[in-house]
Amino acid sequence: MSESSNNDEMAFAEESSDVSVTTDESWKIIIVDDEASIHDVTKLALNGCLFDGKRLEFVSAYSGKEAQAIIHEHPDAALMLLDVVMETDHAGLDVARYVRNDADNQSIRIVLRTGQPGQAPEREVITKYDINDYKEKTELTVQKLFTLMYASLRAYRDIIALENNKRGLEHVIVASKNLFELESMPDFAQAILEQITSLLHVENNAAYLKSDGLTACHQNNQLKIMAGTGAYADFVGRDAVDVLDKAALGEIESAIKQNANLYHDDKFTGYFKSRRGMENLVYMNGLKQLGELDRALLEVFARNISIAFENTELHQDVEETQQEIVYMLGDAVETRSKETGNHVKRVAEISKLLALHIGLDGTEAEIIKNAAPMHDIGKIGIPDAILNKPGKHTPEEFEIMKAHSLLGFDMLKSSQRDILSAGAVIARDHHEKWSGEGYPYQKSGEDIHVYGRIVAITDVFDALGSERCYKQPWKLEDIIAHIKQESGRHFEPRLVDGVLANIDSINAIRNRYPDPVA
Repeated sequence: MSESSNNDEMAFAEESSDVSVTTDESWKIIIVDDEASIHDVTKLALNGCLFDGKRLEFVSAYSGKEAQAIIHEHPDAALMLLDVVMETDHAGLDVARYVRNDADNQSIRIVLRTGQPGQAPEREVITKYDINDYKEKTELTVQKLFTLMYASLRAYRDIIALENNKRGLEHVIVASKNLFELESMPDFAQAILEQITSLLHVENNAAYLKSDGLTACHQNNQLKIMAGTGAYADFVGRDAVDVLDKAALGEIESAIKQNANLYHDDKFTGYFKSRRGMENLVYMNGLKQLGELDRALLEVFARNISIAFENTELHQDVEETQQEIVYMLGDAVETRSKETGNHVKRVAEISKLLALHIGLDGTEAEIIKNAAPMHDIGKIGIPDAILNKPGKHTPEEFEIMKAHSLLGFDMLKSSQRDILSAGAVIARDHHEKWSGEGYPYQKSGEDIHVYGRIVAITDVFDALGSERCYKQPWKLEDIIAHIKQESGRHFEPRLVDGVLANIDSINAIRNRYPDPVA
């Protein structure tokens, strides 16, 4: 048995003139009886009792009807001491049925107390009604009432803990569906923290912290709170030294200096250093005395949070490497055609903006953003003399130039990766026109893939505003006029509307990635 089990015994607090004071740290006991003296005697017998460090709070009902209303007002009540015979001979039985069926409260412990056992025979009642104990009032001495209270509260506490564990596990499972999406990791870590605080019957105050290198909290940098529960829930995303108290920072600093897990009073600090040199910590307070099994469980949970974060960071590194390669490919094409690499970055960001505007989800918008830089990758196969010709192309040269769309498609089409597959579609379709006058296949309307439609307008918008070997940049008002004029001809009308509605955001993107000054 865990050492923590020693803490759940009933005890008596110092004398108090008011044992019915409502606090956040109390067990609610509903007394249902039509005799006021029963209420008084019960409260007197249990005056000053503590269970698991919490006082008893009494709520009184003097009829079955009143009890039915009270169960809705106090759904967190732990125990109902329920008389059988009140306004009717079976009022208490009706209340028991109501609590379980109508109020759907399966957690509260129900103990029937009767002064007329013949009215409700014990075997019949136990069989037909979902109650937890049956007592005759004459047999409930102070000691037996004390024992009854202890057993009922312990059962209620464990039922609630199991329910919390179940919800915590459900939260973990939901969060883990998107385990490798960076934005979901704080949710995943927070679910883990909630699960373990519930599992160990501890206060729901826990924080997960991560540093980006070998730093200690006294250095005032890079120790960020990634997830939190209870008192730390509002601190997520902030620097620990800005929001945690001195006691918490002291515990964390000690764990970092010692490179070890620390237990001190009611606090636990788990320290885990990743293979990539990052320091991960789990800090919890409000712990009770833990046995060896509880400590092992706590450390396993905390370590698994760190492993999950480390795996996600590795996954992110792979994604960022892929994105960097895509940009490099786009840059190579732009450099070869004597254009700037920032064009592909602007097209990528503006494409994502428009994708979200027309209702594509975040995942698809991100795919478009990552694939858009490859829209002109087929230009690698176009001769320099044609690619960089300052004047107008001859019809023969233009036919060769148009071939870049299918060259790009052929380069990427065999890939099974989402980004490269999207890049193939964009390379093929971004020169098609809404009216059917584009190339290479003269597609029209929605026959053109939506990825191609989006990049078509973003590519033209940005290209018109950029200097090229064959032209000077256009003024913004001229670009907007051209985009409007081509609505329904070159561009899909709703995308034109999207550009006009987001012109400030588009300009902000262009300012963030300016062309270098010659």
